[in-house]
Amino acid sequence: MSDDVPSVEAEGWDPDGVDLAKALVARAKAGGRIRVTPGRGRSPRRSGRSSRPAAGSGWSGPAADERDPQPLGAAVEKLSNEHGWEEDLSVHGVIARWAELVGADVAEHVQPENYEDTVLTVRADSTAWATQVRLLAPELVRRINEEIGHGTLTRVNVLGPQARSWTRGPRSVPGRGPRDTYG
Repeated sequence: MSDDVPSVEAEGWDPDGVDLAKALVARAKAGGRIRVTPGRGRSPRRSGRSSRPAAGSGWSGPAADERDPQPLGAAVEKLSNEHGWEEDLSVHGVIARWAELVGADVAEHVQPENYEDTVLTVRADSTAWATQVRLLAPELVRRINEEIGHGTLTRVNVLGPQARSWTRGPRSVPGRGPRDTYG
């Protein structure tokens, strides 16, 4: 070590600030590693260790490394590839852009509910809209497959509006209930 930088082992020397930094730099240039806590001195080294850090541990060089900060898009893409989420993310992207894909009029009356095993389930708010979407289903499958990849969607299952249940509520009666309500 150089003479102008006191050694960490020196008695009565409490390293802090600039002196500590100089001591650590000098020690690093000399090829040794040291861990210094102010007021505690040098930590003991295990015998048999080399003076240089092992590859992949401790210090990083100037070259690109997997530990370097990554762009968010690359990190998300890597994560989705590792877990096999590409198809799910594509389908959720289509659902998020539903109005853009089917048009504002259709999106106002028909909402996607579920995607499972290449089948997209949508619900219409009236039977007329359900019938219209059933007729447009092949075109809808083609358009969505263009967006997310061919073969990802094979069928669109169209559900009509949910019918009112007459089995519970303040106006329910025991027995068969109303039978002539809808004509």
